[in-house]
Amino acid sequence: MGTITIRNIRLYAFHGCLEEESIIGSDYRVDLSVKANLTNAAASDQLADTVDYVHLNAIVKEEMALRAALLEHVAQRIIDRILKEIDAVRSVKVTVAKLNPPIGGDVESVAVTLKEERA
Repeated sequence: MGTITIRNIRLYAFHGCLEEESIIGSDYRVDLSVKANLTNAAASDQLADTVDYVHLNAIVKEEMALRAALLEHVAQRIIDRILKEIDAVRSVKVTVAKLNPPIGGDVESVAVTLKEERA
């Protein structure tokens, strides 16, 4: 088993419970880690034998573009799509962070992390 990690995917999106968040938007950061058997890829040096991180990044970007009230919901959608579309993935861990959240203080970010293993 091996791990593929994509760190600090930076996006602008419109998530949040407040009405103005759907209009103004905010900066987000997503960190993603998937576990898969990478033995064949290590031996073959072929993209077809691994989990394509371009595909992973595309899933993140597409799901982040769909508005949600909660970061938990966005993170779960990302997990669900990865497990549905990429059979080789055995588990997924995703962190979605809202940078400079509107919570009335000097806060760098708030983040939600979800993890799921294939049944």
